[in-house]
Amino acid sequence: MSEQTNQPDYFEFYELPISFNPDQAAIKTKFYALSKLYHPDFYANESEDKQDEVLALSTLNNKAYQTLSNHKKRLRYVLTLKGIVETDEGYQLPQSFLMEMMDVNEALMDLQFEPDADKLKEVSKAVEDIERDLAAEMKGLTDQFDENPEASETLFPALKDNFYRQKYIDRIREKLPR
Repeated sequence: MSEQTNQPDYFEFYELPISFNPDQAAIKTKFYALSKLYHPDFYANESEDKQDEVLALSTLNNKAYQTLSNHKKRLRYVLTLKGIVETDEGYQLPQSFLMEMMDVNEALMDLQFEPDADKLKEVSKAVEDIERDLAAEMKGLTDQFDENPEASETLFPALKDNFYRQKYIDRIREKLPR
């Protein structure tokens, strides 16, 4: 279990250092090795306790793989593991970002009442630009963390802010007409 949270430490389970960008080949290799080791069929003749234990380990292996092999899930997981982000946390986004998003939201509301292909293209482009900038910023932050995890606590506020801005943009992306 992680010190910061009461969730299992998938990195520890896979014998890997905590990283935003772990070696995906190592994750896949460990997943397949543990899948063979903890396959419930191999324990069919064992005690019920042993079968339950193996099933729990097999489930843990599947969850670890699903989380560590998916960029967005892994990002949230590491931020939660490190205590940077908490479930159902009420995070206050910067006022400048909220003002920018207010403009985007107003444009989306206008499009609901008056569809306009050119305006939609313009809003979609603005959202894509913001997403790209946030992704580039996050990549820089996560790369810095991975290079020096012990000295990276100074990055936590920026990581947290970027994460919540990305979540906000994801919600806007869902509102964009297709």
